Formats: sequence, C-alpha cells, structure tokens
Amino acid sequence: MPRVIVTRAAAQAASWLERLAARGVDAFAVPLIEIGAAPDAAAVRAAWAGLASRRLVVFVSANAVLQFFAARPEAAEWPMPLLAAAPGPGTAEALRAEGIAAASIVEPAADAPQLDSEALWERLSAHEWRAARVLVVRGDGGRDWLAERLGEAGAEVGTLAAYTRLVPRPSAETRRRIEAAFADPAGHVWLFSSSEAIANLELVAGGARASGSRAIATHPRIAARARQAGFTTVWEVAPGLDAVVDCIQSMQP
Repeated sequence: MPRVIVTRAAAQAASWLERLAARGVDAFAVPLIEIGAAPDAAAVRAAWAGLASRRLVVFVSANAVLQFFAARPEAAEWPMPLLAAAPGPGTAEALRAEGIAAASIVEPAADAPQLDSEALWERLSAHEWRAARVLVVRGDGGRDWLAERLGEAGAEVGTLAAYTRLVPRPSAETRRRIEAAFADPAGHVWLFSSSEAIANLELVAGGARASGSRAIATHPRIAARARQAGFTTVWEVAPGLDAVVDCIQSMQP
C-alpha cells in the first residue's frame, strides 16, 4: 500500500493517524489548514449566553465544534431541547465527544449519496422552521447554501465565526515530506477532505507540482478541485474511515 498523507488540520490529523495505524495503514500528516482563534471572542461568548433562545445550532465541521466548545464560559450548559446539526460523521462524533446526546444531533442518513450540507438539509427539511432562531457556527467565511435554505423555510438565521482558517507555514521537515511525495507519486496518496487544503498546497508547494500524483477526495467538489490542481488519479470516497481504508487497500503500489 502507498503511504497516506493526511492533510486535515492538526487536531483532526492526529486522530486520523491513530485510526489509520490501527487499521495497518502507513500514514503521516501534512496539515494544510491551520486553525486560528475566533475573530471576535466576545461574539462566541454571547452565542453561548443566547443558546436557550435557539432551536438549532448547525456546526459546519468538527473544527467548528471544537472551537465553539473550547470557548464555553464556565458553568455554561447546552440546553437539552436544543438540536445540533452536523453535515458529516466527523462533526457528529465531535458533538458526541462534547456530551451532546445522540437524540439531539441531526445528521445525514447513513446511506446518503454524499455527506454534506445538501444531505443534511434532507433531514432538516422535515422540521418546521418558521420563526425558529438558528445559529450556524463556522470559520471566517464559508458556504451559505444551508443557511439560505433555512432562511427560505422561515428561520431567523445567524452566523458565528468560531475560528479563522489560515494558510500554514510548513516546517523544513514538512517541506521535505511534500517534496518526497511529489518525487514518488506511486508510493504516496494524498487524502483531502477540503478544497481549501488543495489550494493551500498549491500556495505552499508552488503550481503544477501534483502532476502524476494520486489523491483520495471525500466529496465530488473536492475531487474536482484536486483534478484542477493537476492530480492525475483521484478517487472519490465517502468521508468515513472504512471507505477511506477500503480505497487505500485496493491500490496497487
């Protein structure tokens, strides 16, 4: 099997390395997104204070969960009737790790063709949202598609930037690993769960470096971005560990 390059932000990359190792997959991390502090810490604290008036909080990623809960004021609690929405299994897992009850988490169906905002909306659209107060927790900026659907359904939707996304400054060792991977594309495969990670790789490594390289992408939009960046072979898989490992194990060196 090829060596797998995990490109998630550092916190998620470490978890993925552990789980891949447990499945016999040789992997190392090249985090291509850096997570920074919220642009307005007071706004995050205010959001915690106002949770009781909300019907739903949508977390766009596991990082949104981690950063929002890391900023929880002392003694603040998650109101029991409040729903938490997650577009994929990693975000739902992060919510459960923070103590949110499974019955309060809304996530896409396990057999959904894609695990994304569209699949999450399939579940959320079954609820009545007229006059409901909804909060979308995300990074600085991001896709507004789900917020727009909730607004069209009559919800009062607010957004909160719980963190900033930064282009990382790779160490000398990380640069060496990137160079080695590009020099030996048959021996490596890049694992992408974000189009932004691919854009940052282009910034860090320079353009046209990916020609001949291989990638696993966890969404069609990410796969398209990888092909645009020059990756010669791109596999599209579901974002869960099992699908990723199955894809890796099917590869010829």
